[in-house]
Amino acid sequence: MHIPFKKQWAAVIIGAAALAGCTKSLDQSPQASATRDAVFGSEAGLKLYTTSFYDILPDINTPFRTDCNLSDLGAINTVPDYIRPGVYSAQVEAKSNWSWTALRNVNYFIVNNNNPAIPVATRDNYTALARFFRAYFYFEKIKRYGDVPWLSKPLAVNDSLLYAKRDSRVLVMDSVIADLDWAASHIIDGEDATRSTITQNVILGFKSRVCLFEGTYRKYRNDSLPGSGDLLTQAAAAAKAVMDNGKYSLNQGNQSYRNLFISATPVTSEIMLADITSSTLGKMNDANWFFTSATYGNRFSFTRDFINTYLQQDGTAFTDVPGHDTMTFAHETQNRDLRLGQTIRLAGYSRVNSGKTQAAPPVFSYTYTGYQPIKWCLDDMYYDAGALNTNSISLMRYAEILLNYAEAKAELGQMDGTVWVQTIGALRTRAGIANANNLPVTVDAYMKSRYYPDVTNAPLMEIRRERAIELCLEGFRWMDLVRWAHGDLLLKKWNGLYVPALNVPMDLNADGVLDVCFYQTTPPANPIPGVTYINVGPTLGGVTNPQQLANGTYGELHWQDATNRIFQSYMYVYPLPLTAIQLNPNLSQNQGWGQ
Repeated sequence: MHIPFKKQWAAVIIGAAALAGCTKSLDQSPQASATRDAVFGSEAGLKLYTTSFYDILPDINTPFRTDCNLSDLGAINTVPDYIRPGVYSAQVEAKSNWSWTALRNVNYFIVNNNNPAIPVATRDNYTALARFFRAYFYFEKIKRYGDVPWLSKPLAVNDSLLYAKRDSRVLVMDSVIADLDWAASHIIDGEDATRSTITQNVILGFKSRVCLFEGTYRKYRNDSLPGSGDLLTQAAAAAKAVMDNGKYSLNQGNQSYRNLFISATPVTSEIMLADITSSTLGKMNDANWFFTSATYGNRFSFTRDFINTYLQQDGTAFTDVPGHDTMTFAHETQNRDLRLGQTIRLAGYSRVNSGKTQAAPPVFSYTYTGYQPIKWCLDDMYYDAGALNTNSISLMRYAEILLNYAEAKAELGQMDGTVWVQTIGALRTRAGIANANNLPVTVDAYMKSRYYPDVTNAPLMEIRRERAIELCLEGFRWMDLVRWAHGDLLLKKWNGLYVPALNVPMDLNADGVLDVCFYQTTPPANPIPGVTYINVGPTLGGVTNPQQLANGTYGELHWQDATNRIFQSYMYVYPLPLTAIQLNPNLSQNQGWGQ
């Protein structure tokens, strides 16, 4: 049974029960009671109600869009409003982000799931689902806003808690973890072959995510919040419990990484939770449309700084190779971590057009940098024309659990050869990297200078490298920067592939066919068929050209250098919507965001 559709039937049937109560004689129970009895008086009713909680999970298109909307991994059509001076404010923050409707639905279930006619273990199983989703709901609120009111019951229209003040982050996060602990110990154990429902392993995996986030947030944010070490210990323990259960493993085989993201049914060896498409029910995602259209999405492409972090297949850093900074695209992408060629278009990548296979180099009507994503894209161009994608969307997978465990152990000072082999070594072995099991002893100079100057621990630096590569475009990056206190990385310039000279067409995928040419002022009088010509002159249409070369007539391709960016420490949390504060004067605004 698939997540996106179970909740729809729940609403229909519960509504039908209410209507049925209206047609009976007046000596029957009142409508609200009849509905409550119908739901809470049988296991079928409990199961039906709890399917509505899955609405709290991200929309099917959200996971692959999140990193595209705000992260340091790539360039998009324009600098995000959030980091443009004077643009983002409490007036701009959407009221929908502050919505509490889903929480009331969960709390109503928890309070009313007490019918003695149903066995305690059965009731507890469904309450466990409710408490998991309450934890999920609150974790999202905490990440976005910091302190929020903790509400553990459904509120009446005249309840004073409608005007509650914000509770401390510590209280709310303690409550979130308590919910997850209770849920993990009371849910009926078992695995869902469809990977579309919450299980004990998913709860434990989510706890590792929550505790790692909060533990590192408190360690690096210098907010004097207690319990960082305890939270990291809990993160490691939760991740290790999933590992020790032995029900998951890293997917193996040809294209083992990319297959996780283009398979119609979840790859059950590694995927722990997924949102599943259905042709029958018309539920699709729009990844192809988003990552190929010149007009529909925000044209996300990775930056060269990020692509440089992919290791060589021999296990050495690409940025240690002499001349790496002036290598052209076809050269720099050879003999690298296998995930690179399963994440962006490289030499040898092809697509199907009307049944015919054809080479598919980066397309400059889409990409601003040359590093065009394919991670979530199906190879048939049929899917480019709308929300037609049939691939399932991963919400949690075993690789994340390994990364959570590795990072928590490293932060605790407990990283050793055994932990490395179980986690980062395993991920790099799948990626075809030699010497993957060797525990690093030297901090990588490129990573330190371009990303994390405050990191002095070699394994921890490599874990951060690995996390960005393994989980890119899965929605983790911005919140990783938040918890590491590296929002400054959002200010990095957007650089692309190296262009050695103007007016010289380039063959990006080394197939003997010219693909793109960069020029200034005017295009050539006799353009080569099939070549895309890009103007990188200082001005375009009388204004500064957003697309230029770093050195004017040669160098890295840059995009939007002239657009101002700003990031200050208060921006690690969003402002509360102005409308929320107007409705509840007891709410205080996050510091730095005004009123």
